[in-house]
Amino acid sequence: MSLSVRPILSALMRNRTGAVLVAMQVAIALAVLVNALYIVVQRIEKMQRPLGIDVDNIFVVQASGFTDRYDQTSSMREDIDYLRSLPGVVAASPSNGIPLSGSGSATTLTAHPGVHSTDGFNYYEVDEQGLDALGVRLVAGRNFRHGDIEPSRAKNDASSFVSNVILSRATALRLFGQDDPLGKAVYDDLGQSATVVGIVDPVIGAWVGDRHPDWVMFMSRLPSGRYGAVRYLVRTRPGARDAAMQQAESHLSRSNPDRVITFVRTLNYFRDLSYLGDRSMGIYLLTVTLLMVAVTCLGIFALATFNVTTRTRQIGTRRAVGARRADIVQYFLVENGLITTAGVVGGCALALATGYWLSIQYELPRLNLYFLVGGVLLLWGIGQLAALQPARRAATVPPSVATRNV
Repeated sequence: MSLSVRPILSALMRNRTGAVLVAMQVAIALAVLVNALYIVVQRIEKMQRPLGIDVDNIFVVQASGFTDRYDQTSSMREDIDYLRSLPGVVAASPSNGIPLSGSGSATTLTAHPGVHSTDGFNYYEVDEQGLDALGVRLVAGRNFRHGDIEPSRAKNDASSFVSNVILSRATALRLFGQDDPLGKAVYDDLGQSATVVGIVDPVIGAWVGDRHPDWVMFMSRLPSGRYGAVRYLVRTRPGARDAAMQQAESHLSRSNPDRVITFVRTLNYFRDLSYLGDRSMGIYLLTVTLLMVAVTCLGIFALATFNVTTRTRQIGTRRAVGARRADIVQYFLVENGLITTAGVVGGCALALATGYWLSIQYELPRLNLYFLVGGVLLLWGIGQLAALQPARRAATVPPSVATRNV
């Protein structure tokens, strides 16, 4: 028995309220599904990007002096000597900031003196073991030497630069393009210069949410410890981190009565805290999307069930004039397919408009059309599955129903 779409459209137009509401539901669900999944994938890619740091084997110690007798320079040297002597420690270095923590220091840089720049570059003041303490990979040039390390800046002195710096590859590309940066000078906002002696890649700085978190610079200088706080980055061999942390905290908390150990934490702690918002957003968006798709499926199922219930006699009549069960199933699936198709067409326009608005409002990448095509196929297929059970129930209506008066 041949199936014509025209009678189906006529039947839908006679009872169009339910069909229009379900089509709108499908359109909204598609727009939310596509854009939410695209944002979630971006967050996952962000959390899985290479950090360039041996996060799992690093812990951070922060100490703060609180008496007039506190000598930061001697205390820093004693602490570093002790930390480097611990079993399993590969390297340790003082640092002005903590990678992946959401808190650090930044400065402007240019490749030419007198040129104003608004680009901000995350920087770390470290000694000759700074790179090893982070486990970053030197890809060109050399590491800092002991003789390169300059003393801490005087308090409240933000005007001094250093002689040597190591740049991330992303920073070098920003400043020098494809030119070899080694041996060249970089300039701070006061026009003071430093020589580039090495390049590391990859590395992520303190702010994982920045547009350019890999714009990083290492300075050959002991941190000044503003506000009396000094941080140490300690990297151990795999499996030795927790034991070294316990020993460090126990010893350092008792070794100097003029300062206090503020915290001893793993670098995993700071990384997880920085990515907490991205992880929570991904879970929230996935939950809302799944609930919306489930509600849409229920709407399609309810409409198909309603249509079957109100057309029982019509179905019986069609069975009586020769329609097979497969024809009845096909009829309701085609009807649902028309409603769902109308919904996904409207949903495509709504998804693209929403994606454009998000890209303008929140500086997100434009919606990838692969996600739109995948969302259309997924939602259309789910919609047909939702209507399958009511359609199969309609096929069980016997021809004798057509002769009933009630």
